[in-house]
Amino acid sequence: MTRAVFLDRDGTIIEDVGYPHERSQIRFLPGAGEAIRQLNEYGFKVIIVTNQAGVARGYFSEEAVKEINKYIQDSLAEQGAVIDMVYYCPHHIDGVIEEYRKACYCRKPNPGMIEEAVRDFDIDIGSSFLIGDHLSDVEAGVRAGCGTVLLVREESHTSGKEAEVVPDHIAPDLSEAVKWVVALASPEEETQ
Repeated sequence: MTRAVFLDRDGTIIEDVGYPHERSQIRFLPGAGEAIRQLNEYGFKVIIVTNQAGVARGYFSEEAVKEINKYIQDSLAEQGAVIDMVYYCPHHIDGVIEEYRKACYCRKPNPGMIEEAVRDFDIDIGSSFLIGDHLSDVEAGVRAGCGTVLLVREESHTSGKEAEVVPDHIAPDLSEAVKWVVALASPEEETQ
């Protein structure tokens, strides 16, 4: 079976600018490409799982989400960093587009996208990790059964109910999170 690292997109790999849907809005966070390349080198599948409620809210189309995701994948590939798959949830209970207005199992903190990836890639969830900048990301990882890392900067995204969720590790950015994942996944190398 395969090990994977599930990554949130906005605020984890790229700057969270609020519903990005054009290439000009995409700015990669420092060290993101190198961190993903390191996961590739350690044999992890790297899979993005991202809520994209902007579709349900009528801000942009699913096609725009797919184009941005492809642009992100292509840009990272130019840095030697491979994203194996991108799963996204276009739904939101308060959406204005009727076909997307629903509470669904794929929207984090539900683990639907992770579970779909587990099936698609024969992933060993117990040897896998989720890294994200919201406690809803962490909750999705916990519910799926993988290790979790919360990225915490000054503008942490926590609120009441979510505060009950505890990540396995807290890191300031993706690079530091990946160092922890790699060290945990390769303990024999740490002792040499």
